[in-house]
Amino acid sequence: MKTISDLNTKIFADGADIAGILEMHQRPYISGFTTNPTLMRQAGVNDYKSFAQNVLKKISDKPISFEVFADEFEEMKQQALEISSWGNNVYVKIPVTNTKKEASYNLIHQLSEQGVQLNVTAVMTLEQVREITFALKNTSSSIISIFAGRLADTGLDPVPVMQAALEIMKIAPNTELLWASPREVFNVYQADAIGCHIITATNSILDKLELAGKDLSEFSLETVQMFYNDAVDAGYSL
Repeated sequence: MKTISDLNTKIFADGADIAGILEMHQRPYISGFTTNPTLMRQAGVNDYKSFAQNVLKKISDKPISFEVFADEFEEMKQQALEISSWGNNVYVKIPVTNTKKEASYNLIHQLSEQGVQLNVTAVMTLEQVREITFALKNTSSSIISIFAGRLADTGLDPVPVMQAALEIMKIAPNTELLWASPREVFNVYQADAIGCHIITATNSILDKLELAGKDLSEFSLETVQMFYNDAVDAGYSL
C-alpha cells in the first residue's frame, strides 16, 4: 500500500471555505487548489472578486483555479482576462461549452495564446479532450479537467477514459490531466496508478488520505468500538 509521500499524482484541494483552504495549505502534500461558483455559493461567498483576492493574499505559492461565470463567450473572455490578472499562480476555469451547447474551443485557443493559464472544466468525453488538446497545443500551460466521478455516477468506468485522455494529450506536453469530482479516496490511488497528473478533491476525501497504510486489524477493532460506543450512548436495550 502506498503512503501519501509515494504518490506521484499532484493533489489539489477543492473547496471555497477559506478556513478549509488555509488548513489544506499547511499540508505539504497539497500542491494546489480549485474552486467553482457552486462551491462558492455553498460556502456563502457573496463577493466573488473579494473572496478570490483574499485567498490570493494568503496563497501565492501554489496554483489556484477560479472559474468564469458568464455564458456568452465575449463576456467569458473579459472575465478570464480579469481573473488571470489577479496573480501568476491563477488558472482560469473555462467550461468546455456554454449553456447553449456551444463549444468554447475557439475561446480556449485565443486565451491560451494570450498567455492565460487555463483549467478547462466540465469535460466528459474523449472528443472534447481531442478538441481541447488541439486548441491548447503549443500555447500556455493549462489543465484539462475530466469529471471522472460524474462518469462513474453513470455506470461508466472512468479509468479507461482517463488513460485514453493521457494518450491524446501527449501532443500537447504543456497540458496536464486533472481527475475531477472523485467520489472516494481510492480514486486518488487510481489516478496515481495510471499516471494522471493531478486529482482535486474536497477536504472530506483528503482527510481520509491519513489512513494510508493503516493496520487493518486495528481499523477493524476501532470500527467495532465505534458501533459499541454508539449503542451504549444511545441507551439501546432489548
